[in-house]
Amino acid sequence: MKVLRALSTTVGSKFLVALTGLLLVGFLIGHLAGNLLILLGGDKFNAYGHALITNPLVVPAELALMALLLVHMGKAIAHVLRGRSARPEAYAKKSWAGGPSRKSWASTTMALSGIFLLAFLIVHIATFKFGPYYASTEAGVRDLQRLVVEIFKNPLYAAGYVVAMGIVGLHLRHGVSSAFQSLGLMTNGVWTARLLNFGLLLAVIIAGGFALIPVWVYLFL
Repeated sequence: MKVLRALSTTVGSKFLVALTGLLLVGFLIGHLAGNLLILLGGDKFNAYGHALITNPLVVPAELALMALLLVHMGKAIAHVLRGRSARPEAYAKKSWAGGPSRKSWASTTMALSGIFLLAFLIVHIATFKFGPYYASTEAGVRDLQRLVVEIFKNPLYAAGYVVAMGIVGLHLRHGVSSAFQSLGLMTNGVWTARLLNFGLLLAVIIAGGFALIPVWVYLFL
């Protein structure tokens, strides 16, 4: 009970948002590594997809990811609402803090980018996980490459996906460094700079890696 009460405080909420956020980033890295197999050919990509689908741990893993996402979103929303209740009147004029402040466009749009990414996630799952089933030349294996190519050959969908990945990068740009700060890892000036740079690099790699896929499919497949 004491743990639950601690996690319901402002500090506890920030800790949970940070921890679940970093775990979700870890999932994105693994997901990106698997999706990039499409650059190596349909056989490798389909084999990866088949291995995931037939893995008995896939359902527990999906449930765990859903729980992480719900906790992350719920605590983030609670933190925003708690901040607004503490300051019921909005600022008459908003301006950049300047100086050592890390306030940026990414930090001020976290709520909006989070809502957008939730909507994108729903569309993404409906499109790829529950999209048309095409059988590959290997018996019992779904031809996921055909589905991906079919979708990303649509220039509007491909362009929209690239834009969505830009918003992913924007969200990660602030989210990763903010998570490190909430976990108390930014107490040293040198390490603060390093972690900020690492967060930016991670955001660019993840967003850029996912954005590469529709571009590659549209131009070369």
